Amino acid sequence: MGILDTAAKTAARARYAAQQGLRSAWYGAQMSAARRSANGFNRPGEPEFRPTRGTPDMAALRRAYFQLFIQDRLNVEAGLYPAPQDIRVRDLPDALKSARAFMADVAEVDRRRMARDGTEIQSHIPEGSNRYPDYYQQNFHYQSGGWFTDESAELYDTQVEALFSGTADAMRRAALAEISRELKGRDQRTVSLLDMACGNGRFLSRVMKIYPRLKASGLDLSPNYTEAARKRLARWPHVSVLHEAAEAMPLADASLDMVVSIFLFHELPPEVRGAVLAEVSRVLKPGGLFILADSTQFGDYPEMDGLLEYFPHGFHEPYYEGYLSWDKAAACHAAGLVKERETLAFLTKVTTWRKPV
Repeated sequence: MGILDTAAKTAARARYAAQQGLRSAWYGAQMSAARRSANGFNRPGEPEFRPTRGTPDMAALRRAYFQLFIQDRLNVEAGLYPAPQDIRVRDLPDALKSARAFMADVAEVDRRRMARDGTEIQSHIPEGSNRYPDYYQQNFHYQSGGWFTDESAELYDTQVEALFSGTADAMRRAALAEISRELKGRDQRTVSLLDMACGNGRFLSRVMKIYPRLKASGLDLSPNYTEAARKRLARWPHVSVLHEAAEAMPLADASLDMVVSIFLFHELPPEVRGAVLAEVSRVLKPGGLFILADSTQFGDYPEMDGLLEYFPHGFHEPYYEGYLSWDKAAACHAAGLVKERETLAFLTKVTTWRKPV
């Protein structure tokens, strides 16, 4: 590598570090402001919550945080995906609007959290509707609207980025790296991919910007998030978004080359996780790949196990505590899937599973 190439790489790394640092500072400041205006983890009159797995090692958390961005940049340099888009001045009005909406909702989220009211949304779902299972009819994270309002679909990205101090997109890109590895040397026009529980379409839109001729589709149970995803993906008219449940996908057997799932399984009851994995195995072609990106679990970072215990206590995540000890390998093997790779990306674990030929 010549001097000019080295200088260019150094400059690109410096630009990346500055951009991600600014992004983390922006969302970290929003989360800090939210914490200051909230009432803390504990309710008056209740015993103070103490993790049973030890005090979290914050130095280990910082190391994992920096390792995420190091690996993200190395993935860019390896050609797995383009560098994240530079922050633009013209994006500032939208960023400020989202920040104001996030802060405006903090008080409502805190009200539900202090009352431990995670089912407020049930009063807004039409009576007699059997489309949505009981486990789904909740205000996950105590967020306003649960999965059932346009406002929730619009605010979700800011909420997640604030929660993880600007690292959510970088963690998702660890799943994007696996898609790119699988597509290497293949004609994207012949490859079918499903983004299962695609939410408002943020991740799938990133995939399509890199692979615009991929035979992609999305699926989500939320009517509002599904509609938001359709709007976001409208520039790729061949991409369809289905308003359906992951445990009963209206897709043909052995019809997909890839299925990707991001941040879904920790929000499912144990029995539903198994049903979803069975569906994934059913719709994958022999030799197809399942990319599962979700929260880290107990033992992934032993020195941070205590931190994971805080999450279901401070936020409405009714199935997260059980997920932390869920035997993912046994469940995937029971569904006929074989593990290939595992990557830790800060507080996200990405595993890939192959359906045998």
